[in-house]
Amino acid sequence: MSEDSLKISVLASSSSGNVTYIETPEHHVLVDAGMSGKKIKESLESIGKDINTIDSLFVTHEHTDHIKGVGVLARRYGLNVYANQKTWDAMLPKIGKVPEDQINVFQHNKVLCLDDLDVESFAVSHDAADPQFYKFHHNGKDFVILTDTGYVSDRVEQTIKNADGYLFECNHDVEMLRNGFYPWPLKQRVLSEKGHLSNEDGANALMSVLGDRTKQIYLGHLSPENNTKTVAHTAVENILEDNDFGVGNDFLIHDTDPKVADPLISL
Repeated sequence: MSEDSLKISVLASSSSGNVTYIETPEHHVLVDAGMSGKKIKESLESIGKDINTIDSLFVTHEHTDHIKGVGVLARRYGLNVYANQKTWDAMLPKIGKVPEDQINVFQHNKVLCLDDLDVESFAVSHDAADPQFYKFHHNGKDFVILTDTGYVSDRVEQTIKNADGYLFECNHDVEMLRNGFYPWPLKQRVLSEKGHLSNEDGANALMSVLGDRTKQIYLGHLSPENNTKTVAHTAVENILEDNDFGVGNDFLIHDTDPKVADPLISL
């Protein structure tokens, strides 16, 4: 594993909790903290990382499965926390006091330069105050996180095209959702343009953004009630293969888990 590479591990991804670890030689950061501080600490240890080395935390939006541990981590480990203003306004009442010097406002469609790590923010369509996701750049490599969106706009497609790696939403199987126990208003919300990408939606969006640089794809934010790893993986793989994408040759598709961290890899 190269010492000057962009390294990633999806520590947890599902509609019950989301945390991603990203590392460069100068920065160790988290995206979202949707588990307890204790669980995040243990998850980092499982990939050989010490939570005390984390310096920054990027928050996508204020839903509990993305912010559960934000307040604890900020206070206990002195992390710089980044989110846009509307997300801060919606999040602070839920996470408790955060020291003022650790509160960083990072609006969407901006680029934040942190030494050897550049972070690009972009807006998405979801039922939160002002949801945004991130593209990370280091040493000629890009990693994109995109979950919690009802659709992928042309602007987002252009922003995230041909990255080296993606964590991409495949939240639900449409038939499982329609036939499941969710009340109809919740089903409508999930299926709406401010909801979540289905397995098919995720695969179709991926086909619009994959390029010759893309080597790693993580399927994320699976619903425990309306999806399974096998259903999501099979759906995405079949759609990509049917459209002549080189699954397993040009790039790999990885499953993610609500509790078990994916191994740390170098892009």
